[in-house]
Amino acid sequence: MSTSATGPRIIAVSNNKGGVAKTTSTVNLGACFAEMGLRTLIIDLDPQGNASSSLGIDTRDLENTIYDVLIQEVPLEDAVEPTAVKNLFIVPSNINLAGAEIELVSAFGRENRLRNAIAPVADQWDYVLIDCPPSVGLLTVNALTAATEIITPVQTEYIPLEGIEILLKNLHLIRKNLNPSLPDPTFLCVMYMRNNLADQVVAELRNKFGERVYKTVIPRNVRLSEAPSFGQPITTFDTGSSGAKAYRAAAKEIVNGA
Repeated sequence: MSTSATGPRIIAVSNNKGGVAKTTSTVNLGACFAEMGLRTLIIDLDPQGNASSSLGIDTRDLENTIYDVLIQEVPLEDAVEPTAVKNLFIVPSNINLAGAEIELVSAFGRENRLRNAIAPVADQWDYVLIDCPPSVGLLTVNALTAATEIITPVQTEYIPLEGIEILLKNLHLIRKNLNPSLPDPTFLCVMYMRNNLADQVVAELRNKFGERVYKTVIPRNVRLSEAPSFGQPITTFDTGSSGAKAYRAAAKEIVNGA
């Protein structure tokens, strides 16, 4: 499968809350797409740079990062780094990105910087995954303006609908002013443990959002937690683990739902 004829699927992985497996989902879905033979680019848009380090990238001495792309308008292709996974590439982030929110305030075309950077190289990719920071600042606005779709990981350990409502309100503003074709998000249930609360959260999400909630549920899995410290996605760190199997199933569901 290739999407180059119509452009890549540009997926913002976004949730206003932190600690809900956004980076874990971005890295591992990206690795699964790559494993399926799809050329995949991850854009690390979080100043913490966790997606970059999770793929074994040393972010301290890079010539270009996503900061240089957004602020200095360096071509995106000059910031792309290969990973150890065939077909998987990343535009890394580091602490320099922390100041980008302030620097973008006065920048010309500040909301469209990322979309404009992706456009010249879009036909090189099947999938572009954007790991968003857990905030509603200009970095997230850039991601949502560039995106063709949104995946929101939802932790199944509490009732998460309040945070989702905030996301939906922000999407309304993005659609009204910047990206009118941006669809409503789809939801990926993560950190699932087999208990009544988790089942209640999943049931409530399915009741409210129906088919926009993926059938695949990602379990809480210790190997998923260990993989980033080894600079590997779960598909190579422990290819037979329940976490790897779940992310492969989710990736197939996303691809087949195109």
